Amino acid sequence: MFDVVIIGAGVSGCAIARELSRLDCSVCVLEREEDVCCGTSKANSAIVHAGFDAEPGSLMARLNVEGNRLMYELSRDLDFRCDQCGSLVVCVSEADMAGLELLRQRGEKNGVEGLRIIDRDELLEMEPNISDEAVGALWAPTGGIVDPFQLTVALAENAAANGVEFRFCTPVTAIEREDGAWSVTAGGDVVRAKAVVNAAGVYADDIHNMFVATEWGKEATGADGAPTVSREPLTIVPRKGEYYLLDTTAGSHLRHTIFMLPTIMGKGVLVSPTVHGNLIVGPTATDIDDKEAVNTTPGGLAEVSSKCSLTVKNVPLREVITTFAGLRAHQKNHDFVIGEIEGAEGLFDCAAIESPGLTSAPAVGRMVAGMVRQRLGLAEKAGWIGTRVGIPRVSDLSFDEWNELCEKDKAYGNVICRCCRVTEAQIVEAIRRTPGARSLDAIKRRTFATAGRCQGGFCTPKIMEILERELGVPASEVTKRGPGSELVVGTNKDRLATPDADQRGGEA
Repeated sequence: MFDVVIIGAGVSGCAIARELSRLDCSVCVLEREEDVCCGTSKANSAIVHAGFDAEPGSLMARLNVEGNRLMYELSRDLDFRCDQCGSLVVCVSEADMAGLELLRQRGEKNGVEGLRIIDRDELLEMEPNISDEAVGALWAPTGGIVDPFQLTVALAENAAANGVEFRFCTPVTAIEREDGAWSVTAGGDVVRAKAVVNAAGVYADDIHNMFVATEWGKEATGADGAPTVSREPLTIVPRKGEYYLLDTTAGSHLRHTIFMLPTIMGKGVLVSPTVHGNLIVGPTATDIDDKEAVNTTPGGLAEVSSKCSLTVKNVPLREVITTFAGLRAHQKNHDFVIGEIEGAEGLFDCAAIESPGLTSAPAVGRMVAGMVRQRLGLAEKAGWIGTRVGIPRVSDLSFDEWNELCEKDKAYGNVICRCCRVTEAQIVEAIRRTPGARSLDAIKRRTFATAGRCQGGFCTPKIMEILERELGVPASEVTKRGPGSELVVGTNKDRLATPDADQRGGEA
């Protein structure tokens, strides 16, 4: 039996796992996908929000500002890319300048530091490519950008180094209360724990509703102590956002994150540099029913293309290298749902973590771990490891620094991904770490290989060969993103041995 089971290995689940790893307890993370960072955490704007948008007094506002303050220190402790570049909310009409002032006042109520409204002249000095219609902006110096892949992986690796167990490809199908503990059925096995944390992203309502549908859930009475959430059924609406990602040749177009004035549907289409030197443009905000619908659409991308020019001129969309879509876990009250479920001792929701959920993750981790600690009476662990060293980033090194690595391990001299300068040694280390990469996408999250201009067109076969060798599996078992996404379905030799394969619809 574990002390705590966490359902979901996105950024919130991994942040909670790391914070719980400070305590003297056993923790297991269950994830339905094949790796960490496979849902909302992997497909978002990669922004560290300052905290001026959320409603004052809301949980979202408090955790956004606290998470912002923790993020930059955390990036140094766990060695992931994060840049406090600042953000600008651009106004393109004198009539809307009052909206900027309201936003500034809201931010100050939330505790955001350094907010200031600037005029067009100062805005142009900061961003020469700002729209010709821009009349002013709200400057937020505490805003920034982060690599969401590296953040989530770093949290998971540090948690694992402190004893947290991760189990992948284990979708949760039932939760029951038995003999004073929770029994979680996942991936065909039953995992028992004193406490369960529901951090399942867009599926958090399904997990919550598994409990409330049981007879035990219907009969349970009120809990005490920690903050509680309703035992009533929960509804999460997937809110789709579509994006363009531009090549590093476009990265110098801006120096700061550029927002539109927010609406009830979100912060609008932004244009921002990324920590890897790209330019990201998006997202849309469309509420849908399908929790797996991460496809882009012609209409959605057209909307991004037209709206980005409202705040930034001459956005070089011809430099696009990929498009993608992500789903935000939205609920009608537009606030995070965090707390112990009423009457369900030791069963905690961490749900509806939509934007600014990425920024808030370090604070969310602390809050949820604190509630679990209080419920179980946990003590601090002796010898906790609070730092982590990431995989060396060859693309950031000087020639002499790179040569030093090659002298220690010649595999650092074998460049596999030319677009992003990722070597064999980096890919091997990504596989051998815990939790390690087991697919092409997992390699990308840890090293950025296949994320460059050619999008894996040249390096994919080489990475597949390394995965085969390191995992000890045939090419037919190497996947893009876990079971069901295999890239090799047969061999030409086998096909030639069956001349009538074409007539029988055989695959090659």
